[in-house]
Amino acid sequence: LWDHVLGGARSFRNHGEYDYAELANPKASYPDLLAGRERKFTQKIGVERLRRYSSDVPGWNMAIPDQVRADRFIADLRKAEGRGSYPNLSILYLPQDHTNGTAPGKPSPRAFVADNDLALGRAVEALSKSRFWPKMAVFVIEDDPQSGFDHVDGHRSVCLVVSPYTRGRGKVSHFYNQTSVSRTMLRILGLPPRTRFEAASPLMGGAFLSKANPVPYRAVKPTVPLTEVNPPAATLKPLERRNALASARLPLDKPDQIEDDQLNRILWNNRKPGRPYPVRFAGAHGRGLRKKGLSIDREEED
Repeated sequence: LWDHVLGGARSFRNHGEYDYAELANPKASYPDLLAGRERKFTQKIGVERLRRYSSDVPGWNMAIPDQVRADRFIADLRKAEGRGSYPNLSILYLPQDHTNGTAPGKPSPRAFVADNDLALGRAVEALSKSRFWPKMAVFVIEDDPQSGFDHVDGHRSVCLVVSPYTRGRGKVSHFYNQTSVSRTMLRILGLPPRTRFEAASPLMGGAFLSKANPVPYRAVKPTVPLTEVNPPAATLKPLERRNALASARLPLDKPDQIEDDQLNRILWNNRKPGRPYPVRFAGAHGRGLRKKGLSIDREEED
């Protein structure tokens, strides 16, 4: 996407994408990181071109709270306001909603998600109060939506669109997909689609209005402590103990290394203990697609 944008003579800024950050102090505690007492790390951006357009926002490292990413993103925004110009395309990477399962001593799943939500809210609030907001749109998508639970299909996911021109608190139920998001972004930037799949995807016009509402957004403070941690394995019942020990063994050095079904079951039991796992609605079941005139292409992988 950034190659296409840069090739179209537009500007770009990367905040954490394709970076595998390493803490200077691997033993730094999560509370210290949240409080700002430990924030030194080394960026490891594997894509050379991205490196040239990147801020100091850290990428993937589940030991680094999303509040650190939000702080640095907002600081970069303040510098841009001082210059009077902002990139045509910016990407902000907030990975903490992946969670650490129920690994003992690690932030709880709901603390991870609360951290992720607050960081997003703070970023949107800062953008909406900036001088650039009148001509801005923010698209928020989740990683790995194909792993979820949904009565229509496990691929279905949430996309948030935030702008002075979007329908505030509105819900749009039209069919859109990942390439709808990128095609809409490119249309806003005055650039053509990159592929035939993108060109065939519906634009997200249903999310926008012709009249702007310039009222800024305000981040809502979480009701869950961001420092809440999972309990020791020894204090847990047998199933919870097995899940905690399995969580501690999860490969979290890079994204997308985890067996989806395993982590889904761990998180389900954590949030809904005693309730049966919804096997019928997990993954690419497609049970609700026919009513929407859709079907799964079994020839394609996720």
